[in-house]
Amino acid sequence: MKKIYITLLSATLILGSCDSVRNANNTQKGGAIGATGGAVIGGVIGNNVGDGDNSVLGAIIGGVVGGAAGAYIGNRMDKEAKRIENEIPGAEVERVGEGISIVFDEKSGIYFDTNKSNINAESAQTLDKLVDIFKEYEKTKIIIDGHTDNVGAEEYNLTLSKKRATSVTDYLRSHGIDAGRLTTDWHGESQPKYDNSTPEGRSKNRRVEIGIVANEELIQEAEQKTN
Repeated sequence: MKKIYITLLSATLILGSCDSVRNANNTQKGGAIGATGGAVIGGVIGNNVGDGDNSVLGAIIGGVVGGAAGAYIGNRMDKEAKRIENEIPGAEVERVGEGISIVFDEKSGIYFDTNKSNINAESAQTLDKLVDIFKEYEKTKIIIDGHTDNVGAEEYNLTLSKKRATSVTDYLRSHGIDAGRLTTDWHGESQPKYDNSTPEGRSKNRRVEIGIVANEELIQEAEQKTN
């Protein structure tokens, strides 16, 4: 596992900010990172989450604006997150800083059959709901991350996670989401969130994560409205 070395000051800022921004559900927390040195924190976290690879959390925190503009963006993200929670109750939705992190595992909306990467009927229903929400909140960028458990060869799992993440991206694009809003990444078995030694943990690790962040248009709007 990659070791992270940070100064005492940075460590203090990160600890304070993570407590402030994880599970945020109000406008003020959208600007929390900016108030405590967001650029430094975003850079450290963005570079060190996920064994050196970018991740949904790293992308969200790394792109923080902060301050009043961040609070403005946070207000928009609060509304979108609530909409996703209402439309897709099985999804794990977190407001993080100025963005949204969504995790779908085999029991919460986007499901892939064993060793398969095609979008099945159940997953399509969930993605259709997301498409409608993404079209309503169009001033955002969307990051799609694919993950697997550790069963099978590492190289195979990396390829499988790529195929699954790409399938989600292709589905969104084919249903009217601008390709310029979409970023696709994949990590295979390298970023487990749960214990791979148990069937339940492996099931949860076979997941797709989606990150939602402000695009340049929304950032400029936020800065104009709050200056």
